[in-house]
Amino acid sequence: MQPPLDEILDNFEFLDDWDDRYRYLIELGRMLEPLPDAARTDANKVRGCASQVWLETTIARNADGETVVNFRGDSDAHIVRGLVALAFAIFSGRTASSIIETDALGLFKTLGLGDHLTPQRSNGLRSMVDRIKADARAALAEATG
Repeated sequence: MQPPLDEILDNFEFLDDWDDRYRYLIELGRMLEPLPDAARTDANKVRGCASQVWLETTIARNADGETVVNFRGDSDAHIVRGLVALAFAIFSGRTASSIIETDALGLFKTLGLGDHLTPQRSNGLRSMVDRIKADARAALAEATG
């Protein structure tokens, strides 16, 4: 089971060495719920990632009637799978409006990921966040329209 975001951030801060941080990201990726083969579709594929990344989005309503968005996903690359897990810790299970307002890229910068990821991985991470936010905007539009 994946740890909550606060625990991930604390663990990340505790690890000084970037090799340890990469290993931690890989471990987070291993904790992801397996994505069924049926969800590995072209429609679920995230464009702009050098690695293959799939993102399955489901929408529900909470007790207050707010639109809640949940994500499942996977990647064929270990570090990227860890980045998927980190993104899910930030976004999954939250309301669509809070997902749209969240500055995940700022959080990634605070963690130092921008300085320690290859340009291709940074672009892929940005593409994944853009896709998550687009799905949240679509869910919100569908709920209100």
